[in-house]
Amino acid sequence: MSEDRSGQPRSWFGRLAQAFSDEPKTRDEVLDVLRDAAEESVLDHEALSIIEGAIKVADMQVRDIMIPRSQMVSVSAEQTPKEFLPVIISSAHSRFPVIGDNPDEVIGILLAKDLLPLIIEEGQESFDIYSKLRKATFIPESKRLNILLKEFRVNHNHMAIVIDEYGGIAGLVTIEDVLEQIVGEIEDEHDVDDDDGNIRPFDENAYIVKALTEIEDFNEYFDASFSEDEFDTIGGIVTKRFGHLPRKDEQVTIDGFSFKVLSSDNRRIRLLQVTRKS
Repeated sequence: MSEDRSGQPRSWFGRLAQAFSDEPKTRDEVLDVLRDAAEESVLDHEALSIIEGAIKVADMQVRDIMIPRSQMVSVSAEQTPKEFLPVIISSAHSRFPVIGDNPDEVIGILLAKDLLPLIIEEGQESFDIYSKLRKATFIPESKRLNILLKEFRVNHNHMAIVIDEYGGIAGLVTIEDVLEQIVGEIEDEHDVDDDDGNIRPFDENAYIVKALTEIEDFNEYFDASFSEDEFDTIGGIVTKRFGHLPRKDEQVTIDGFSFKVLSSDNRRIRLLQVTRKS
């Protein structure tokens, strides 16, 4: 413990008062005092973590945390509800960018809750996606996170589309992404292993299947006979047949089953729509 001029140990409050009376010139100096407070159990470590996160956010830009375009879960305005509902259901997100005729143009944001009429009122044939679109917010990659958070709060937005220096879509960012930089990862009921299983019926002859479903389980469910000699998961078999890491909406047929990629990132397939060929 540090000492005062009389040679006596100085209390933490005394050091805090001294630190601020000397007007700390840097954030590190302030953080050093707060970390000392946490060590002395005067400040809760969780509170310290939040303070550190809030300070860190001021130095970060959107490009540091955005979800890149290749991993965006989006909907095409040209898709029918039957085509995009599997993605909506499987991703469990609440907001989806809607892509127009130009693949580099987001024309609006679709809220999952606005799809309820498909179930309780209107039929799929009468659904007009354009009438359900919310205005999209566009921001540059260089915007600082503390400024973005303030704008989210003021404008009551929860998602923004990130554009690059050429005006193209670079990705997206949500208010949750920003808050996680301050308070840590925010998990909801869809971020943990759920009890719905790896295979879920979607339509009369269509199923949503997690790519990590073990081949043994897939074979048992569909009475199929895929080999387990080379791969453990159905995603491995599908990736091999493509011959490359497939992107969203790519399709392939294997042994009487049609596999359509619903979700993937730059490392692996995540979700598949499986249809048994007649």
